[in-house]
Amino acid sequence: METVIAITMPIFLVVALGFGTTRAGLFSVADMRIFGRFVILIALPALLFNAIAKRDVAEVFDAGFMGIYAVASLLVMVVGYFWFHRAQGMPLDRAGICIMGSACSNSGYMSFPILLLAYPDLAPKVLAMSLMVENLLMIPVALTLIAIGRGKGASVGAMIWGIARDLLRRPLILALIAGLAWSVLKLPIPEVFDRGLTMISTASVALALFVIGGSLAGIALRGNLALAGQIMLGKLVLHPVMGLLVLAIVAVIWGPVLSADLRACLLIACAVPMLGVYPIFAQEVGMEGLASLAMLGATAMSFFTLSLALALLM
Repeated sequence: METVIAITMPIFLVVALGFGTTRAGLFSVADMRIFGRFVILIALPALLFNAIAKRDVAEVFDAGFMGIYAVASLLVMVVGYFWFHRAQGMPLDRAGICIMGSACSNSGYMSFPILLLAYPDLAPKVLAMSLMVENLLMIPVALTLIAIGRGKGASVGAMIWGIARDLLRRPLILALIAGLAWSVLKLPIPEVFDRGLTMISTASVALALFVIGGSLAGIALRGNLALAGQIMLGKLVLHPVMGLLVLAIVAVIWGPVLSADLRACLLIACAVPMLGVYPIFAQEVGMEGLASLAMLGATAMSFFTLSLALALLM
């Protein structure tokens, strides 16, 4: 248990530091947006490029990991669709926001820092694979559901193309593509360039956690608490349970396809709170208050759920 606390406590202390300093007025919520832009536009892309470009493509991507993570996340979406849209009768656009919160993880800001402490050798590889699944599959599916629910006039194909075009403009995706090209072509990274990337990359972990805390300090506690609780339950409990279920089914049919450490990384990737920009997506349908409430609750409760998960895994 001491090992688990040694992993989770520093993570949430940095989150608490961001929350406390912002609440105290040393920083503002607007400052957190600037720090967050640095992390998502520069620091994390530099880290991702560095992690992929230096490795062989076969070392970076594991089809078993990505397939299991994708299936587990899609199953959460299916359950969310029937629970929020069919059972409760929510309009599809609003249900889509709830589904996104239940199925889309915060890999860059939460999963990676935890993995860096628990499984440092695998952390960059798992980050790359998780971001691939989330950005190229999970987020587009959720955004498509929301767009269909809003009744936009464009066809599903046109909506998917629009979403794909927007995703391909993201620095994280561009860094991933560039890293893959560098790896496939086996290009050397100049030493000066490498050192610069490493310096920028090291800023990403602590600053990302600090931004989470500072951003939470600006959240107004308003919204449907019961519905926020359902989203939290979906993200912190249902998602990792689906990961375990898919792992078990795969093991019965094909045998263990992942090492013990990769299985643990997969469950951590499923168990972290929802993506950091979740309230921004929710603004489109006027549900940013609910999304912020769910994210605040999930981040607070994840200290206990992630500690329990790590205790069982390690």
